[in-house]
Amino acid sequence: MYDNGLIRGQDGQTRCFWVGTDPLYLRYHDKEWGKPVSDDIQLFEKICLEVFQAGLSWLTVLHKREKFRAAFNGFDFRKIAFYDGKDIECLMADKGIIRHRGKIVSVINNAKQALQIVEKQGSLAAYFWSFEPSMAERFKSVDFAILKTNPMTAASKRFSEDLKKHSWTFVGPIIVYAFMQASGMVNDHIEGCYCRRDTQAQQVAFIRPC
Repeated sequence: MYDNGLIRGQDGQTRCFWVGTDPLYLRYHDKEWGKPVSDDIQLFEKICLEVFQAGLSWLTVLHKREKFRAAFNGFDFRKIAFYDGKDIECLMADKGIIRHRGKIVSVINNAKQALQIVEKQGSLAAYFWSFEPSMAERFKSVDFAILKTNPMTAASKRFSEDLKKHSWTFVGPIIVYAFMQASGMVNDHIEGCYCRRDTQAQQVAFIRPC
């Protein structure tokens, strides 16, 4: 790894340090992370997976993502909102996912709250993207040291606080910032990563939901 937080892969490409060598992680970093998303279901999946990742390795979650999708109806919050106690016990017995009762219950609760937001705002995407940081913050040069020691921002704190006002759970500012990174609300590919420029171009061209 370079001192500036970059790593060179076997294919000769320079990437963010955290991606390592796992093919699934490489594909996620190159094709998905930081690319803007406007689909409600995809956004709900991303924030749910960040909830499950809390305290664990993202790679663990990534390897279980297909199992999560099967277990949670493709993360369709319109279905998850009606899960009951029996569904919770089925999920707790599913060895393919992370069996943390508090996180499972949180996903169901957040699905219920998502329905309320859609009713008021028209879409989950419109609500989420209303917390996009300013252009100056989105396109800042990413400082490797700050990224490692302070994985949250003023924007993620505001976003987290508002989610909690809407009765969402497991949505602290660090989890929310990870979600903002994953869904393209910020571009945290480190300067020098070959994906940074393309990600920025996609963010500029992206039509914000409203």
